[in-house]
Amino acid sequence: MKIKNEIIELEVIKKGGEIQSLLFEGKEVMWQGDPNHWTGKNPTLFPIVGNTYSKNYQIDGKIYAMKNHGLVRYSDLVCVKCTDDEIIMELKESKDSLSKYPFKFTYQIKYSLDNNKVNIDYFIRNDSDKDMPFTFGLHPGFNVDNFEGSYLEYEKKETVKQIVFSEGPVYEKDVTLDKWPLSYEEIMKYQTIVYKGLKSKYFKLVLKDYTVKLNAEGYPYFAIWTSDDKAPFICLEPWYGHADFQENTVDFKDREGMMSLKPDEIFETGYSIELLR
Repeated sequence: MKIKNEIIELEVIKKGGEIQSLLFEGKEVMWQGDPNHWTGKNPTLFPIVGNTYSKNYQIDGKIYAMKNHGLVRYSDLVCVKCTDDEIIMELKESKDSLSKYPFKFTYQIKYSLDNNKVNIDYFIRNDSDKDMPFTFGLHPGFNVDNFEGSYLEYEKKETVKQIVFSEGPVYEKDVTLDKWPLSYEEIMKYQTIVYKGLKSKYFKLVLKDYTVKLNAEGYPYFAIWTSDDKAPFICLEPWYGHADFQENTVDFKDREGMMSLKPDEIFETGYSIELLR
């Protein structure tokens, strides 16, 4: 499925309802996947971000398990709308998903274009007759030809907490965010850089040829990741929840960052990718 205007062209595929391609003036913006680095591209994370420490979890006394980052990235979504300027992809529960996550749901991703910007909106409805615990996250990967000279710039200078889990016991430290030169060394040191309490409504990935502006307001966590010290991409990941960084035995609904929908209730969120010269 494709939509385009005079500035950008967007292609979406069934697998995960993901962006297959985003062309800005003919140049590919999104990471295309590579088995030498990371085969993923830009999955959305539902109903879990990462995984539990034990790789399984408990709901109402019964044990379940999902793959890393949940259900959507491994599923084929159905296109329920495709016009000249809008694509809507949808996933509903299945026999297989119910064996991993015992809730009926409707999950939709809507893509639309606005000049040099892609708006990406998410709608999650609880179709079960009981409260549905879940969390949600984004994992878009962007091509970076050269880390040297590229940087991440936040809307405003601010101090946040960084969650450090790569050096033994998990701890938090204060970090001031403003302008961060992309650094393989720092990402490899922390495995994934995870910030908590970001107030900036947007951040910019400034590259040699263009700038990617991500408008992602209201996400409690923000992660930065790449697969290895030669990978020509970076993932910028707003999250509502996170993986277990240490052993955790609480019920699924009580994990940090979990939310809940009552029957027929809808959760809505989104972000946008704006491309600038």
